[in-house]
Amino acid sequence: MKAKSRSYQHSTEMLAGLRACLGAGCAAHGLRGHRLAHSRTTEKLQREYDAVVIGAGHNGLVAAAYLQQAGLRTAVLEKRHVLGGAAVTEEIVPGFRFSRASYLLSLLRPQIYTELELQRHGLKVLPRDPYSFTPLLEDRSPPRSLLMGHDMAQTRRQIAQFSQKDAQAYPKYEVFMGRLVSAINPLLDAPPADTAALGQGSLLQRLRALWPLLQAGLALGRQLPHFYEVLTAPVSKILDHWFESEPLKATLATDAVIGAMSSPHTPGGGYVLLHHVMGELEGRRGAWGYVAGGMGALSQAIARAAATYGAHIFTEQAVCRVLLGSDGQAQGVVMQDGTEVRSKVVLSNASPQLTFLELTPQERLPEDFVRRIQQLDTRSPVTKINVAVDRLPSFLAAPNTRDSQPLPHHCCSIHLNCEGTHLLHQAYTEAAHGHPSSRPMIELCIPSALDPGLAPPGCHVVSLFTQYTPYELAGGQPWDEKARNAYADTVFDCIEAYAPGFKVSVIGRDILTPPDLERIFGLPGGNIFHGGMSLDQLYFTRPAPSYSTYQSPVPGLYLCGSGAHPGGGVMGAAGRNAAQVVLRDFRRLRWQR
Repeated sequence: MKAKSRSYQHSTEMLAGLRACLGAGCAAHGLRGHRLAHSRTTEKLQREYDAVVIGAGHNGLVAAAYLQQAGLRTAVLEKRHVLGGAAVTEEIVPGFRFSRASYLLSLLRPQIYTELELQRHGLKVLPRDPYSFTPLLEDRSPPRSLLMGHDMAQTRRQIAQFSQKDAQAYPKYEVFMGRLVSAINPLLDAPPADTAALGQGSLLQRLRALWPLLQAGLALGRQLPHFYEVLTAPVSKILDHWFESEPLKATLATDAVIGAMSSPHTPGGGYVLLHHVMGELEGRRGAWGYVAGGMGALSQAIARAAATYGAHIFTEQAVCRVLLGSDGQAQGVVMQDGTEVRSKVVLSNASPQLTFLELTPQERLPEDFVRRIQQLDTRSPVTKINVAVDRLPSFLAAPNTRDSQPLPHHCCSIHLNCEGTHLLHQAYTEAAHGHPSSRPMIELCIPSALDPGLAPPGCHVVSLFTQYTPYELAGGQPWDEKARNAYADTVFDCIEAYAPGFKVSVIGRDILTPPDLERIFGLPGGNIFHGGMSLDQLYFTRPAPSYSTYQSPVPGLYLCGSGAHPGGGVMGAAGRNAAQVVLRDFRRLRWQR
């Protein structure tokens, strides 16, 4: 009886902090002093918290920061030695610091920047302008290239090399895409419409549940049919409607297929295209930049914000099971060493597959739900290769200057094997039959061109985001060292054709095939989004129908990672939205008591 009273008293005190929750712009000033006394490096793991977050990926850290800000005693448990999930900086080659998995920033929600004061906690973003460079292989000297940036007049001049018509159409295309993004943008910052509420309550309550979707529809207006077409049609059809030049279409198509086991001719690729143009940096829509210090610096900034509020964050603390009570409610987690950490709620930043097929007792989950999680499409085409080089690549289409200083195109995403969309389709077709692409799509980035501290003087770090590579090779062949190096050699041969001398500049490389991405970062099937971003796995159905609002079939267990709405990318929205839902549920608990 006394224990119950103490628990009730703590819950009342804890819930009093909810006035400082999301969107209020405040940070629970009355609690800040004691929270600042907490340090994630000196605190010991306690046996009881209000909330436990499984995994210190950026979404988990975001959720923890908001929960702790609102007064919930929160712990984050990460199995690796480094925070950040896929948003990490690691020194793979001595002296070279790589954004080992994710490597660019744009999608992080602007509210998170401001509400968590990430700039104050050390986040510095280096915008890129120009941002896209597509050199060509062709029989002319020098070969042509397509350089695109925020200067529309300059970009149009670049496009006009290939088509005057496309140069005229491109600004209109940008406005069109911008309208679509503006209309759906608010849907990213709230849980999907609650379908359960549609079958009960008054007409007003049902309309309220649908209001976010109605707002998006009203914002689209007469553009709604065109938006529907973008979502459902192959991106090749959309781009063919606007443009005629293949280098431009292939460059734009990379945003629709990146991270997806799909071709430009696959229906439904338009959302991923929108997904990659809906971000912003410093108020500029569609801008992408590098994080100073690598992507791990972003995760560290979020972790500092959470720790400042009082959250406890631990590395090398692997969770092996979600602890359930006799009533089926989540009551905490069990660590790999058998230690139990009790909590009122558990949030999982892990993938839906790991959360529900490995960490949660199967007998406590509905059979249909388990089947749906098992059937999620997690196919990944991605092999990430991190390369240390002793000089800047010099491209035939834009040779280096004598002083070997970075030129504007060195700061871009450099698209190789993108002379036409047929090359992307060919690369996809090979992988669909179990063979790594013989001429893969390559996005080459050189973050040290803007952030020289990532590499020793004169040297650089090169990020190669390549596709298509299947998770399982034809004939059951393993992704062993021989296969991994053979594919990397193919990639390097391709780069050599555009930038002679690249291969001799290589000091070291780190090859991450789909199985490697799964093993190291917990990405199911190596999928960078925790699951495909096709229409059947978005919004109402992410990760499964009736469970798209971050809650799970297990009361008290929430999903807060990329496998939940609105999906993958370094966005933070899933973490922030999940925290909103948890805080709302705590409010309901308060009123019930």
